[in-house]
Amino acid sequence: MRKIWVVLLIVVLAGRLCKGQDYTLNTQYILNPMSINPAYAGGNNALNLSLYYGKKWIGVEGSPQSTAFSVDAPFLHQKLGLGLMLVSDDYGVTNEKHLRTNYAFRILIPNGVLAFGLGVDVKMTKTSFQDLIALDQDDDIFLLDSKNYIVPNFSFGIHYTIKNYFIGLSIPQMLSYTFDMAKDEYLAENDFSKYSYLLNTGYKIGLNKRIKLYPSLLLQYTSMESPEKFQYDFNTLVSYDDRFWLGGSFRNERSATAILQVSATSQFSVGYGFNFEISKLNRHSNGSHEIMLRYLFKYKVDAPTPLIF
Repeated sequence: MRKIWVVLLIVVLAGRLCKGQDYTLNTQYILNPMSINPAYAGGNNALNLSLYYGKKWIGVEGSPQSTAFSVDAPFLHQKLGLGLMLVSDDYGVTNEKHLRTNYAFRILIPNGVLAFGLGVDVKMTKTSFQDLIALDQDDDIFLLDSKNYIVPNFSFGIHYTIKNYFIGLSIPQMLSYTFDMAKDEYLAENDFSKYSYLLNTGYKIGLNKRIKLYPSLLLQYTSMESPEKFQYDFNTLVSYDDRFWLGGSFRNERSATAILQVSATSQFSVGYGFNFEISKLNRHSNGSHEIMLRYLFKYKVDAPTPLIF
């Protein structure tokens, strides 16, 4: 019985996401800001490759997991940034594959950059109803799998950095969807009342020649009716010689994450995050794991940080 309710809970959450009511966040945005804001494309001023894997709520059957590959680089003397992300998400009996392209127009200013970004996301989603544990074995919906649905979306972002400070604002999903059972299709609408807004800001503090402190804040606001209209992440990272990074993240009295990044060279780095729930979900979950590999095609890096300054 417990497995049945877990599966049903995940299916309900998936339905909420399809309607655009919430925008889920992984800790990967700390290591790869382009995942939440298209204006970050090209922000490393070099060709940047990253590979990400995350598994939530270890021990809960059907819990979400995500794999992502991203690449971005500047063009036209760093005045244009282009990015590409390939994402595969699994939760419950649903699989979603994303193809995301990001475009950033970058205005170079003294000691900083002002960037405007636009993202295009094409999602292919499919649900395997046959894998559900049915309460009513005669229910016809469990006899057939759903077909593949193609669902497009758009994102917009602004990012400003000057010296040791940055701030970014983004709308990660500009379209919301409802599923029409009669027509067997998703219906799209652009409704400002269903937008989610993300504000990300941070500062670099040099404690001495070797040790630097990177506090940052992420605020999320949804204009729809929701138990949590505001969500926040408090993040802090400490670096030693721009090689070793240790820090943590705290979210809405629900979860906390320990973050470690090691830069083997100025080009190659490995990041790991372990998330543990503070909420009641902690009774059923053994935590969440996230890992990211990144290679930067740049041989002189002043500070290869998880954040962009």
